Amino acid sequence: MFDLNLPLAERMRPTNIDHLIGQQHLVGEKGILRKTILSGVIPSMILWGPPGVGKTTIANIIANHVKSPFYTLSAVSAGVKDVREVIDKAKRQSKTILFIDEIHRFNKSQQDALLGAVEKGTITLIGATTENPSFEVNSALLSRCQVYTLKALTEEDLLGLIDRVIKNDKKLQQKKITLKEHKALLTISGGDARKLLNLLDLVTDSLGDKPVITDEVVIDIAQQRVAIYDKSGEQHYDIISAFIKSIRGSDPNAAVYYLARMIEGGEDVKFIARRLLILASEDIGNANPTALVIANNAFQAVNIIGYPEARIILSQCVTYLACSAKSNASYMAINKAQALVRETGDLQVPMPIRNAPTKLMKDEGYGKGYQYAHDYQGNFVDFEFMPDEIKNRKLYDPGKNAREEELRKRLKTLWKDKYGY
Repeated sequence: MFDLNLPLAERMRPTNIDHLIGQQHLVGEKGILRKTILSGVIPSMILWGPPGVGKTTIANIIANHVKSPFYTLSAVSAGVKDVREVIDKAKRQSKTILFIDEIHRFNKSQQDALLGAVEKGTITLIGATTENPSFEVNSALLSRCQVYTLKALTEEDLLGLIDRVIKNDKKLQQKKITLKEHKALLTISGGDARKLLNLLDLVTDSLGDKPVITDEVVIDIAQQRVAIYDKSGEQHYDIISAFIKSIRGSDPNAAVYYLARMIEGGEDVKFIARRLLILASEDIGNANPTALVIANNAFQAVNIIGYPEARIILSQCVTYLACSAKSNASYMAINKAQALVRETGDLQVPMPIRNAPTKLMKDEGYGKGYQYAHDYQGNFVDFEFMPDEIKNRKLYDPGKNAREEELRKRLKTLWKDKYGY
């Protein structure tokens, strides 16, 4: 008899390809992965997609269909020793499948330990990752695997999943559930089917028999003491707008408050970090070049760390950017430059600064008359680099802050009154 004490996500995990929610581009009637599974000839593969969209389920469906020995490792806790133990067992078996969850967390030596066994067919590797495998899986291993991209589950998919489990799970059938509202369930779970089902399980266990599920009840039980944060709707844009404007306005208190709103609402950590990276250039720029370095390091760090600890890194970055001097001079410069390009079209690059890699080009005058700045005092020579039609045009006007005033002073010293610095 099936263990009703297992988490709902495990109790209701599909074992048949026809019961999988979503991913119809892969497992639908004409899906390439369906054809592969039904053929029984399974290649090593990487399943790439957001959390809770069916990567582990697909691996289990494959193992059930081909009736192969099936081993599971988590890259978070497993090492080379664990990989080699599975490979040793596989040598005494046939068609062994090794499923590695979060394979992007394996370092190069751990991934290399898989290479020989995958290449020889000792094991069929199924790796699951939420990160782009082009960056996170080494090229030698990646070249030996098919990559299948899983899509985020739609609201329709998730509602269909809720309906299915309420009707078919024996434990939930006994409860006689009334699902009055679903927004909080979907919002708090963030599109992750596993989180969604386990949250549903938690809510129904907390309510007793004949539970009526409303958004208020779900938020209360999940201890989410914030307004529902709709990542796909208007509030998503309102919160991120308030967040950016608070940092731009040098208010670290409001900035970290809106950061907390996004974190509590389950906003994608990469989305937040990406916006900080843009802001560091757009709103701070050369007023404090270190801001871009910190934002970039924060972006890299949260990609490695993830929630919940990523919130600390984000908070450090947010408060630093909010407290920094501000300038949009670089942002305005590229806006002006692009407008000028659209207005004037493809102007000819002046002959002295054209590239002259061949004798013919040199004979045609390419590079003739170029003055090499390092040959002159102060590593500078007054030279016109712009096309003739727009010469002497100023696009970058340093901001009114200490660092850019230094840049302005240097430009004025170098170019005298040419650009009006």
